[in-house]
Amino acid sequence: MNIVILSRNPNLYSTRRLIEEGENRGHLVEVIDPLKCDIIIEKEKPTIYYKDRYLDYVDAIIPRIGASVTFYGCAVVRQFEMMNVFTICTSDAIQRSRDKLRSLQRLSKAGIGMPKTVFTNYSRDVEEVIEHVGGVPVIIKLLEGTQGLGVVLAETKNAAESVLEAFNGLEARVIVQEFIKEAKGADIRALIVDGQVVGAMKRQGKEGEFRSNLHRGGSANIIKLNAEELKLAMNASRALKLPVCGVDMLQSARGPLLLEVNSTPGLEGIERATHKNIARAIITFIERNKN
Repeated sequence: MNIVILSRNPNLYSTRRLIEEGENRGHLVEVIDPLKCDIIIEKEKPTIYYKDRYLDYVDAIIPRIGASVTFYGCAVVRQFEMMNVFTICTSDAIQRSRDKLRSLQRLSKAGIGMPKTVFTNYSRDVEEVIEHVGGVPVIIKLLEGTQGLGVVLAETKNAAESVLEAFNGLEARVIVQEFIKEAKGADIRALIVDGQVVGAMKRQGKEGEFRSNLHRGGSANIIKLNAEELKLAMNASRALKLPVCGVDMLQSARGPLLLEVNSTPGLEGIERATHKNIARAIITFIERNKN
């Protein structure tokens, strides 16, 4: 099988592992920068031109598209879909997951538990927004933030007002969420492949840090999910139509609460914490769907 990984950096751990496992299973694996693809649209013959050739030989793609190139990256994925190439995540599903507000609305409709969340259109009535989520402290998140960037903990009403006013002044759209104190700076990442949990880790933020992202110095250990956590992770994957994704959740006094769903989860942290071969699981998922 000819498998293409859509990635701007072939040296990233996740990309290298997918190449390694694909080649171990006898496939031809190629890394292609989606921003260097030309999308050719014509009647009944959609094609993609890359460097010196047409990509008309591809059997399956693995999108590893960064948040900063979502628009063009998803256009390339969509073009492959028009060419009847299998993708582990559709362009529509990637775009849904990248829109925090849209994805939370869909997940709420699906009955999935999450921290109380408020979105407002540059409201000046900050006090009312804070009350909607149960008072301070609150978490304030940029809708476009990734890897813990654009996430602020406001411990007092004055701090929340200052942060919201600053974001409003920049015309940056944000959501306000209740702070789950009992989570103690930790969250859970469940890795889903083919709609099933194939690995899970508990990430703990470094001392004094409420964000648990590994990129920000957090640590990770393997964890066995309970029945509620398994159900939440698989339901979230199903609700956003993402058969391969990372589901982040908090442990709270009222059960697991969903934080977000990542359509291009990194493999390094989860493979090292769980000692499970997640990359191979993704390749075998492709094999099951192409054969």
